[in-house]
Amino acid sequence: MFTGIIEEIGTIISLETEQENLHITIRSNFTSELKIDQSVSHNGVCLTVISIDADNYTVTAIKETLEKTSLTSLKVGELINLERGMKLGDRLDGHIVQGHVDQTAVCKNIKETDGSWYFTFEYDSSLDNITIEKGSITVHGVSLTVVNSQRNEFSVAIIPYTYEHTNFNTLTIGTIVNLEFDVIGKYVKRIAELK
Repeated sequence: MFTGIIEEIGTIISLETEQENLHITIRSNFTSELKIDQSVSHNGVCLTVISIDADNYTVTAIKETLEKTSLTSLKVGELINLERGMKLGDRLDGHIVQGHVDQTAVCKNIKETDGSWYFTFEYDSSLDNITIEKGSITVHGVSLTVVNSQRNEFSVAIIPYTYEHTNFNTLTIGTIVNLEFDVIGKYVKRIAELK
């Protein structure tokens, strides 16, 4: 379980394919605090630490994860948003994030406005995921508030701190990002469907 408050930006050190799996090695300042089998969110994708070597650690993404996320577009040297699982008893500063990506989206517009940035993302609405105005959304692992909610797109406003301390400052128009829709909204939607 995560909060969507990015702890650190890591760097992709290597990408290795083995059969249908992708081993991703990341350099991180908190590597020395990790342990094998620990869950870490990588651009919003919950992956398990399988090995640790000095400042680097490795995780593995399986075929299903690769098909539903943007992990296949990672490149060596790229920056990646990282968050370790939350501790019981900590404040929940973002929102409840599972690290289970629902689908990807494409960055359609970036607008700088006097000290903040508006990012607009378009997603495939045929998968029946929804956003609501002022609702929560996780984009590349970052807990954000939806503005301008539409059937297949939404925008988020990024403050300078978030822009500087996440990989949002590397996004460009056309960048594919991972989305996790609000878990409470997903349950409410499913209950309504079953009635």
